Amino acid sequence: MGRHKTVDRDNLLDLAEDIVRSQGAAALTIDSLAKAAGITKGGVQYTFPSKAALIDALCARWMESYETLFATMIAPDPTPVDVIDAHVGATFTDSGPAQAKAASMMTLMLQSPEFMAATQTWYRQRMQALDPSAPEDRQARLAFLATEGAFFLRYFGFLDIADEDWAAIHRDIRSSLTTRRQATSDE
Repeated sequence: MGRHKTVDRDNLLDLAEDIVRSQGAAALTIDSLAKAAGITKGGVQYTFPSKAALIDALCARWMESYETLFATMIAPDPTPVDVIDAHVGATFTDSGPAQAKAASMMTLMLQSPEFMAATQTWYRQRMQALDPSAPEDRQARLAFLATEGAFFLRYFGFLDIADEDWAAIHRDIRSSLTTRRQATSDE
């Protein structure tokens, strides 16, 4: 009797990301993942009982990666502006391949109402502490929206942004936060 293949969860997630990135979100199925992994559909379903469970695992892994990077950039006892500043840093610091992967995962995530709701909650949490009557908070809101816009334009392929331009956009956004903070502290 032959030895059964061991199903490696992380390897399946890597392969699923590759499918989404190279063929699009619609191409990710239990069958396509099984073929890519060289195992049976049952082998995939042993680890991920459904496509929804697979998508959930992909999104959880991406969010964990983002949150780990974000945690290295957030100040102790952060203000709402510090939270936005850390988000800007995490978004622009992460490597291109990781961000392209994130965009692929977001595309997949947004196909499902429950994942759309989780994304809406995440955005609402990022923005809710900002006080729209405070100039510094309004500047942080603008920096957040500019960061998200730049991310979507670059990683969804809407606009080809060279690495040098990407770095310059990052500097401009960070500078707008710093300049506003300095002006506020000088008042």
